[in-house]
Amino acid sequence: MSSFRHPVGPESSGVYWRRRALVGGVLLLIVVVVVLIVVGRGSGSSSASAPGATASASGSASSSSSSSSSSSAGGAGSAASAAAAPAASASASAAASGSGSTCSADQITLAAVLDKTVYGPTEDPKIAMSITNTGSDACHMDLGSAQQVLTISSGDEQYWSSKDCQTNGTNQDVTIKAGQTLTTPSISWDRTRSSTTTCDSSRPAVTGGGASYHLQVAVGDLKSEKSAQFVLN
Repeated sequence: MSSFRHPVGPESSGVYWRRRALVGGVLLLIVVVVVLIVVGRGSGSSSASAPGATASASGSASSSSSSSSSSSAGGAGSAASAAAAPAASASASAAASGSGSTCSADQITLAAVLDKTVYGPTEDPKIAMSITNTGSDACHMDLGSAQQVLTISSGDEQYWSSKDCQTNGTNQDVTIKAGQTLTTPSISWDRTRSSTTTCDSSRPAVTGGGASYHLQVAVGDLKSEKSAQFVLN
């Protein structure tokens, strides 16, 4: 104990006291650092629940997102229809706005439309018509199904007409822009002869084996100048 209080050595006691003070300071610093590390670890473990809560929230969001995706997948058709409806409605509204003057016969060109020119023994022709405004201004006309007529003939004989058994024909005033071509939805001809008396009964099939037929179209009193020829095998 006396040597601690009264250092013995070749140097003065002040030097030894300074060394002891330095060593004591280092020891104190080490103790403080150790305490801070222990306290820091304790704080970290208490706040460790925060990431867990975040993960849980993320999991819920992910689960919710999955449910939503499933729901969307199940209702994708409805969503697509809902999205398409306004566009179709807007298009119909624009087409049926009736802007411009009534189309005159000299500015409208009708043409018969076929999906093929030669059909195999089991193929039914898909027929339609196109309406082109060749004028320099927009015009409007009734293009409803009540006005559309498609006829199929061979030589001078008519074999089929879309009017023979049509029911609930509609009227629709449509605006056609200058230079615009509209095409009606195609319908299938079942290769039978039509008449107003066979609408609810079986009809005789027309001749195939390379027989040639012609499709002609009309809208009201306006008819296509040319017919479209096709062959049935």
